[in-house]
Amino acid sequence: MKVLQIEGGRPLSGTVRIQGAKNSVLPILAATVLAHGTCTVHNCPDLTDVVHTLDILRCLGCRAQREGDTVTVDASAPTGCSIPDDLMREMRSSVIFLGPILGRMGRAELSYPGGCELGPRPIDLHLHALRALGAEISEQNGRLFFSGRLTGADITLSLPSVGATENAILAAICADGTTTITNAAREPEIVDLQTFLNTMGADVRGAGSSVISVRGGKSLHGGEHTAMADRIVCATYLAAVASAGGEGEVTGADWRQISPVTTVLAEAGCAVHSTEDTIHIAAPRRLRATRQIRTAPYPGFPTDAQALVMAALCKAEGATVFVENMFDSRYRHVDELSRMGADIRVEGKVAVVYGVPRLTGARVRSTDLRGGAALAVAALGAEGESFLSGLGHIDRGYADLEGDLTALGAHITRREITE
Repeated sequence: MKVLQIEGGRPLSGTVRIQGAKNSVLPILAATVLAHGTCTVHNCPDLTDVVHTLDILRCLGCRAQREGDTVTVDASAPTGCSIPDDLMREMRSSVIFLGPILGRMGRAELSYPGGCELGPRPIDLHLHALRALGAEISEQNGRLFFSGRLTGADITLSLPSVGATENAILAAICADGTTTITNAAREPEIVDLQTFLNTMGADVRGAGSSVISVRGGKSLHGGEHTAMADRIVCATYLAAVASAGGEGEVTGADWRQISPVTTVLAEAGCAVHSTEDTIHIAAPRRLRATRQIRTAPYPGFPTDAQALVMAALCKAEGATVFVENMFDSRYRHVDELSRMGADIRVEGKVAVVYGVPRLTGARVRSTDLRGGAALAVAALGAEGESFLSGLGHIDRGYADLEGDLTALGAHITRREITE
């Protein structure tokens, strides 16, 4: 069994550059299906989710290859419109291929997606958007079938879903006429997707706001794009310094995209200073509790950072209240943090973290992507050694967690042990 062996109780000191954003790269790679030519995507992290995405592209008849952090996709002549069940089950974001396949091929076939178990995450909003564009949808033996000629429409999302917003944009590009998406998600990753699509010849406007318009019917050509930095990976390493103490610097990320996180860390006692592409953090010997933290759609406090900040505040002086508004099962890391000595009480959407003087190293297991990273954050602030398993979840979103944390001065090694 592969584990991360983490020696805690040591203040950090170092600098690390932030990888490309998983949640930006995956929809961008799906969007390459729409290009009648070759697309090049730089700053593409080497993640298992990216590996599965490239496998899906190849299943569709595209040529995809990686060299370093650059991925090249030739979608000149796709031949498939179906994604195998095993690839759909690997990650939830596989559903993002629905819009591009339907738009390019006129039909699509896939099963329900997999991914981290964070509670119910139905794809109803995706289906609503596609039906509004004229798609005919049926289900048979657990697989979904899509067909029909798409036409521009006014789409109003009941929730600002990131995935549904992206799928609506990608499908609308191939629709005749103009599509307006209201109550769209505002995440920076959608802005990044818009930039890439417009490089390919699309006409998408309004990303970053709650209303996005797409002038469809354009034939897209190949394009070149550099993906944005991963704001959640950035938050992970800032939380790691806050947990362990010391100081560190992250480069390549836009501080404005994670200001809700840095504001909380500053309230907890950290000194945070930002420039155009650098964030410096210095942590005190012990953090202090903060005001209530409520997760919300962007630009609110990100649900993906909830576990990370919770891990850092386990030793804070006082009690911090978390309210998880985005997912039903996003406190699965709490039991594992308790193995280290954390005192956390959960009731429904609310978790109260009572700061303890010290955490101790333990054997813990990751049950989802961000929860796993949070356990590494807590282990860095714990006394003694921790062994973190379930690395498959972490590798979905972190290209080199142990290497990056080592650059920040952590003592962390990936090794094989017997159970």
